[in-house]
Amino acid sequence: MLLVTGITGHSGKYFLKELIKNKYEGPIRCIVRETSDTSLIDSSGLNIEKVVGNLNDQEFIDKAMAGVDTVIHIASIFYSVNIIKAAVKYNVKRAILVHTTGIYSKYKSASKEYKEIEQTIDKIIKQSNSSIGLIYLRPTMIYGYINGKNMIVFIKMVDKLKLFPVIDHGKNLLKPVNGRDLGKAYYQVLTSSNIMNGDYILSGEKPISMLEMFNLISKNLNKRTVFISVPLGLGVFLARCLKLCTFGKVDYIEKVQRMGEDRSFPHDAAKRDFGYRPMTFEEGLKIEVDEYLKTVKSNVGA
Repeated sequence: MLLVTGITGHSGKYFLKELIKNKYEGPIRCIVRETSDTSLIDSSGLNIEKVVGNLNDQEFIDKAMAGVDTVIHIASIFYSVNIIKAAVKYNVKRAILVHTTGIYSKYKSASKEYKEIEQTIDKIIKQSNSSIGLIYLRPTMIYGYINGKNMIVFIKMVDKLKLFPVIDHGKNLLKPVNGRDLGKAYYQVLTSSNIMNGDYILSGEKPISMLEMFNLISKNLNKRTVFISVPLGLGVFLARCLKLCTFGKVDYIEKVQRMGEDRSFPHDAAKRDFGYRPMTFEEGLKIEVDEYLKTVKSNVGA
């Protein structure tokens, strides 16, 4: 039995499409919320059992884990400890956790909580003497989803602003990864029975600077955008002010901080062990911008 969390989310949907495309034959149990759109699950033709519940509820997760051999946790990293507690309890053979490269951030405020979560997971496994196989998958900045919170935010901003602020001349390097590539990677790891333990970065094809990324967005939108450099300190200060003004509802502090550091992480291990080969950023960005423009046109027409 395969248990999946977050299958109706961003990269989770692309993973489901890979399961459908490859006609996955094993039984699947998916944890969903009452408000989740499960139409793709319902029409998949796969052997899928849906269970509705909250990942904060340890008792619920324990019940959902019964009879499971492998768990793929795509939902938030903040539920990973609960998932591992249940997986260890029910002697699950393999846990594939989708975490983050944020753990490598030089900013303590951005990485501390992620590190503590993984330290807790290691402690749980050691104390239980569990033989569970543990695999961490670490995407970089994820894009490729019209309802996402990363690239689409930048696309909307570049579309609306003639003067666009960038942190420290936009010189930091990153490797955005498309959700389609993540879906394929999750499936590759799932079906690679020889991979029982590992720590894999899932990044884009090659490095690109933040300014180059914004220029490509502007070009795809057919815009003439003027980019203005903003010191990192000022950007963080403004993000803190925004958080205060919105009583914590809008918190971009970590995102702004990480714009001041390189996030160009290599994916050599993923390429070597399961053939990971992401698309080019130019290709993936064009898909997302085209989807955005179609949405804008349809909204205008409505």
